[in-house]
Amino acid sequence: MVANTVLIISNDAAEAKLLKDTLATARDGPFVTEWVGHLSDAISRLERRGIDIILASLFLPDSHGLDTFDVLFKLVPPIPIMMLSDEEHEALAIEAVQHGAQGFLSKGHYQNSLVPQALRNIIQRKKVEEALFVERERSRVTLESIGDGVLSTDVAGNVTYLNAEAERMTGWSRDEAQSRPIAEVFHLIDGETRQRARNPVEMVIEQGKNLALHADSLLVRRDGYESPIEDSIAPIFDRNNDITGAVVTFHDVSEAKAMAHKMAHLAQHDYLTGLPNRLLLSDRLSQAIAYAKRHTTQLAVLFLDLDNFKHINDSLGHAVGDKLLESVASRLVSQVRHSDTVSRLGGDEFVVLVLEDALAEHATITAEKILHALAAPHRLAGHELHITTSIGISVFPADGDDAEALVKNADAAMYHAKKMGKNNYQFFNRAMNELAVERHTTEVELRRAINGNELLVYYQPKVDLVSGMATGAEALVRWNHPDKGMMLPDAFIPVAEDSGLIVAIGKIVLRQACGQAKAWHDQGLHSFTMAVNVSALEFRDRHFVESLRNVLDETGLDARFLQLELTESVLMRNVDSSIAVLRELKQLGVQLAIDDFGTGYSSLSYLNQFPIDVLKIDQSFVQSISSSVGNGVIVNAVIGMGTCLGQRVVAEGVETSAQLSFLHTHHCTEGQGYLFSAPVPADDFTRLLGQGVIGGSVPLQ
Repeated sequence: MVANTVLIISNDAAEAKLLKDTLATARDGPFVTEWVGHLSDAISRLERRGIDIILASLFLPDSHGLDTFDVLFKLVPPIPIMMLSDEEHEALAIEAVQHGAQGFLSKGHYQNSLVPQALRNIIQRKKVEEALFVERERSRVTLESIGDGVLSTDVAGNVTYLNAEAERMTGWSRDEAQSRPIAEVFHLIDGETRQRARNPVEMVIEQGKNLALHADSLLVRRDGYESPIEDSIAPIFDRNNDITGAVVTFHDVSEAKAMAHKMAHLAQHDYLTGLPNRLLLSDRLSQAIAYAKRHTTQLAVLFLDLDNFKHINDSLGHAVGDKLLESVASRLVSQVRHSDTVSRLGGDEFVVLVLEDALAEHATITAEKILHALAAPHRLAGHELHITTSIGISVFPADGDDAEALVKNADAAMYHAKKMGKNNYQFFNRAMNELAVERHTTEVELRRAINGNELLVYYQPKVDLVSGMATGAEALVRWNHPDKGMMLPDAFIPVAEDSGLIVAIGKIVLRQACGQAKAWHDQGLHSFTMAVNVSALEFRDRHFVESLRNVLDETGLDARFLQLELTESVLMRNVDSSIAVLRELKQLGVQLAIDDFGTGYSSLSYLNQFPIDVLKIDQSFVQSISSSVGNGVIVNAVIGMGTCLGQRVVAEGVETSAQLSFLHTHHCTEGQGYLFSAPVPADDFTRLLGQGVIGGSVPLQ
């Protein structure tokens, strides 16, 4: 049992000795006692901290009466104070209790055997009160900081709480809304019928389960202003599983709805060139195929990709690149008939739909006209740009009988045109399905690799941004192909996910990573954490938790040093199922991280339900910190949210000192990226750890 420290403040040495002797013989363990005779000495001692309870006389050489208590209470309000009193001044002691003292001890009862237990109970109760205060304050700050409106009710449907955002959106202050019916404060109408429906909070309390707001719900503010809102209502249960009320989280979706209307208007056209986009092309191509089937005619699809466009975009900037795309679009339209369709699929990819008979000849003529037109110089923004294109051609019905097949095969023919030297066109033939054959070959070889120990694990350090020391590593798979050499994940993971082999690969990586982490622990790295990515198929595998437990048992790695990284899209695919699996994993003791945070979609109300320990900021946001248009707003927001939720934040893709400085300034916990180290084999990583500060980085002061 940890000894409690008691500070006795009394100028009566006999009184102090009597209290010391009583506390020294306590049955549940002795107290540590310290004695001072003056208030000034007590103040000096309390400033050094470490005192659990104060026993103070109201009459000291340098302080008298309630002033003594008031000075102590103002100085150390969290520490319980007991007054020492004789019968003559008992009324004054009682008044001190009314001011905040925990109680008083009468001089005739100092030797009572119950005194130590009473003090111990007071100390424990005060610690519990302080812990509850800290927890309430943390919850309050979190609720007041988030961007969602939050309100709660009792079981009768009367309002008990609104955060600042809820006050703003409803027009009701917290005090005014207190105890009012939810339907009065949270006034909802149907956006289509304009009718006032039954408040969903009442249904949640009645049914005892979560409920999402109606898609067209409008919140009517107190002054009559209406705003469309979205989110959910959930019941609140007590320990007996009885409903005690409900909590509502909601946010304004006015901007989202306005954007949806704008997107609906632009849904069928490319934002930059004004050409039909993929959606409209698919519709027109499907109609053209249906017409050709009825009238036994043909049509052609020309798939275009600009040659070396990326070089122009990277060297001259996106603004010039966009101007070039607009110029290309204009020239394409000028080279086709009105009955044909020119479409931009995205990036520097265009598709031309050529209709009617005499197809092969007309498709050839169109392709040659396009090659000639695009090859002429483009004079834009003071630059004379030269661009060519590679064209693939597929024909209906010979090369496919639906829109998807025709575009796919024209795309394959375009890649063949690239291989033939660019700036030319090629018609599709069946031999061009090399990609499909290559994917099949990759799958077969990957099965061999799994059984033949060709898969390796590399490790990239995660670094504390204050000390510069490695806090852990992320395990990253590599394929040591017997013919192609070391292959990065992008070359085979998509095939592994499509074929289901990702589950077997995940087990290999997990076992190697856990074994290596245990080896490093045995070498003295006692707090080193190993992070392992978990794919959607692995996470949904019903044997995943059991398999994980077995790996931990086999390798001897303590579960708390394993961190599983999952993406938002994996977790949001089936929220209820995800929560159940995550809770199993937390019971097992592992850490949980959301990888590539910010690139997926997750409602804040759901995110708060996931027992997540770490948020990993996606590298695209980190790299925007030092870009010409980025200012790190998203990174700063994620750091703030992670801090409010009590989660560590790791920044991925740290590559520059400027990014590191920004992250350190905004109190990001950890970083990972090439600035510190590329992923390396275990032996190289061990040598890297021996260097101390990772990557030569210097902790920022």
